[in-house]
Amino acid sequence: MLSNNNSRETSLKTSVDWITISLYVILVFFGWISIYGASYDYDHTGSIFDFSQRYGKQLIWIGLAGIIAVCILLLDNRMFDYFAYFIYALLILLLIATLFLATEIKGSRSWIVLGPISLQPAEIAKFGVALALAKYMNSFNFKLGNIKNAFVVGLIIFTPFAIIILQNETGSALVYLAFMLVLYREGMPGIFLFLGFWSVFLFIVLIQFLNDPIIEGGKGLMGNFLAYIAIIIVQLILTLRNKKKSNLFKYLIIGNAGLFLLAFLLQKTGWISVNFEYVALFSIVASVILQLVFYFWKKELNCLIIVFFLVFSVGYCYSIDYFFENVLQPYQQMRIKVTLGIEEDPSGVGYNVNQSEIAIGSGGLYGKGFLNGTQTKLKYVPEQDTDFIFCTIGEEFGFLGSSAVLLLFLFLFLRLIVMAERQRSLFCRIYGYSVVSILFFHVTINVGMVLGLTPVIGIPLPFFSYGGSSLWGFTVLLFVFIRMDMSRMELWSS
Repeated sequence: MLSNNNSRETSLKTSVDWITISLYVILVFFGWISIYGASYDYDHTGSIFDFSQRYGKQLIWIGLAGIIAVCILLLDNRMFDYFAYFIYALLILLLIATLFLATEIKGSRSWIVLGPISLQPAEIAKFGVALALAKYMNSFNFKLGNIKNAFVVGLIIFTPFAIIILQNETGSALVYLAFMLVLYREGMPGIFLFLGFWSVFLFIVLIQFLNDPIIEGGKGLMGNFLAYIAIIIVQLILTLRNKKKSNLFKYLIIGNAGLFLLAFLLQKTGWISVNFEYVALFSIVASVILQLVFYFWKKELNCLIIVFFLVFSVGYCYSIDYFFENVLQPYQQMRIKVTLGIEEDPSGVGYNVNQSEIAIGSGGLYGKGFLNGTQTKLKYVPEQDTDFIFCTIGEEFGFLGSSAVLLLFLFLFLRLIVMAERQRSLFCRIYGYSVVSILFFHVTINVGMVLGLTPVIGIPLPFFSYGGSSLWGFTVLLFVFIRMDMSRMELWSS
């Protein structure tokens, strides 16, 4: 640390990142204006500062968030490092307590009522996970490839994930998957990130064609068949890209895939009749055997990676049907089907998204003007000041206004990445990327579900959605990083 306390205080005041704070203030201000627009009632002639209305209450939450932000900036920077595990443990205990203390609201037990204030611990717990993750990964001689380290990192992330799932808050739990982006930045092999996107792709393919036959009147389901074809294609690409493999081996792999294609063409002509799920599966099994043979022959590690990919993909395909039918709730199944266009339910599960799309579409290029949105004023869109606040922006300010909001978020993301990369402490850098990842996940999924591009999972739009818990949670998350950045030139002790 610097020896002179006065110079240290002066340095902290001048090193605060005013660009990030300005973006925060602008986003919070426009969020408040949007809540006013979404909550405004033509029959209510009260002031914009009417604290009996939601926009008035949000102004109180904003004021308290400002106090929280100032208090964080005045704290000693080192305490976040020293008390990281304590804060994490305290928030985990609070999540567990929520299971027993919270009253059931819309099927979930995630809100603790404290007089006039309702607190959702899941929104604040992300801050504790980010601190604990940064603290552990900053430990001496840490390597993510170590099995023990990987296990502890997984435990830090998935403990709150599991507890929140028990609260029946799937959307809030899925946000914790954003920490995978942090791990990728810190050296997690790209194969794991690829498997994440690959799993989503297979899930969509299998659910999209869940009960469609491969050939009319034939055997086998199209979903499984297309998934297996995709697996075979990826395996071919991975095999052919490896220059160490002999041409003979590559010819065998290509021949295996070629025989599968030939059999499919024969079925299309009516010469043979087989279940192509089994034919495709046989082709994959043959590929696994060939890869293992080449591994034991040439000791090529890449073969084992491909074997893992094949086994994982097939096992995952077999588990999707059970997961979809037996684990997901009926309303969750319907939300996914509506998003994928398998079914239409404009008056049921798809009502929110349908009305939201109508509201955004009616805004056109320039919007209908502030407080002139008919869809929102007539309350056609449920949750229009919370999870669906973006549709209010789209209707009143149009495409240009919506784009401006997204650009503000983009500037914030880029600024936070710049701040994270300039940190001298690994602890601060990991925490900074945690902040970016969480905010990015929230914005992407929230805007996606409002536009009907992702299933409705009920997560707020940062700094815009009504509610004290989410605003305070995002404020704490962001300003702790701003406080860390203020002291980036100081020496950190581990």
